[in-house]
Amino acid sequence: MSAAAPGSVGIGDVMLASLVRSQSAAAAGTAMFRNQLVSVSSADRRMSQRDGTHDFDFLFGRWRVHNERLRRRLAGSTDWQCFDAIAECRPILGGAGNIDEFVTDEFEPSVFFGMTLRLFDRTTQRWSIWWASNRKGGLEPPVVGNFNDGIGRFEGDDVHAGRPVRVRFVWSDTGPDRAHWEQAFSADGGRTWETNWRMHFTRLADYAPVQGEAP
Repeated sequence: MSAAAPGSVGIGDVMLASLVRSQSAAAAGTAMFRNQLVSVSSADRRMSQRDGTHDFDFLFGRWRVHNERLRRRLAGSTDWQCFDAIAECRPILGGAGNIDEFVTDEFEPSVFFGMTLRLFDRTTQRWSIWWASNRKGGLEPPVVGNFNDGIGRFEGDDVHAGRPVRVRFVWSDTGPDRAHWEQAFSADGGRTWETNWRMHFTRLADYAPVQGEAP
């Protein structure tokens, strides 16, 4: 999650270029495309009266992350894998988005790198969130949503083990020095959910921009 040197191609640029390519007309039927077709309801219009640009400002900086991850998903498993990681988050695009990197050597079988790209749509007041890792490669389909009353809920479509699923991210208990995130899957269109990953964040350091660096 380190910042790119001035004048170089940063990791955010690579992610954005990949995103643009992924949304060609040929990909119009994919989950990544469908997840961004968000209708604006009356509730959404009320939400547009607030500016959610700073919803994720709490996450900027460096964190220790305690993970609880279900080893087998949608299989009735209760076997949780626990491990710690380090995460760093910083703003990009003048505050219209942010990017973070997650790294651990405790998530077997090898060192694991994960990365999140979040972009904010000022028109809909919604965030789109993409995840990528060194084990899978490429951007996974996004989840889309916003914060309301201090809780961030984001949903999207994906496929798990060849099975269509609904994916939900929830951010809660966010504060200056702590935060909680969890992921859940639904195989029945959102009627029931199985939580399969929890992250408990404890701050290690505040965000410190490199001198002369624009966000």
